[in-house]
Amino acid sequence: MAEIRRSAGLLLFRRTPTGPEVLLGHMGGPFWARRDAGAWSVPKGEYAGDEPPWDAARREFREELGLPAPEGEPLPLGEVVQSGGKHVTVWAVEGDLDPADVVPGTFTMEWPRGSGRTAAFPELDRVAWFALDPARALVVKAQAAFLDRLADLL
Repeated sequence: MAEIRRSAGLLLFRRTPTGPEVLLGHMGGPFWARRDAGAWSVPKGEYAGDEPPWDAARREFREELGLPAPEGEPLPLGEVVQSGGKHVTVWAVEGDLDPADVVPGTFTMEWPRGSGRTAAFPELDRVAWFALDPARALVVKAQAAFLDRLADLL
């Protein structure tokens, strides 16, 4: 039986006069370059079974955004299973940051596929704040549940 792939992440949110906003990242690399809907994600990443998910979420925030994970009370938003079978656990934390300060981590892959050449791409090629409704239209489909759960908590 295949091992379950698990990811953990932090959904940063801030309160504005018009309602809460969340920080999402647009997935980097050539596959996502021309996509918008379904190409945005909570900053997250995979972890091994022996790493506590909360620790992984904080580590991945730093790795993906190049900034320390925010301090603050974590609000558990639970788990979803994405279409590819990955189990994703997320916490919301209130905070603020300027997307211009983000220095994304990178990954390497063969590109173009089959060429034998590798290229480096940013994990997230852009980061932005969104109100909840626009965020729902952009985020990976299964992750929209985290936005709904955050709205219920607030």
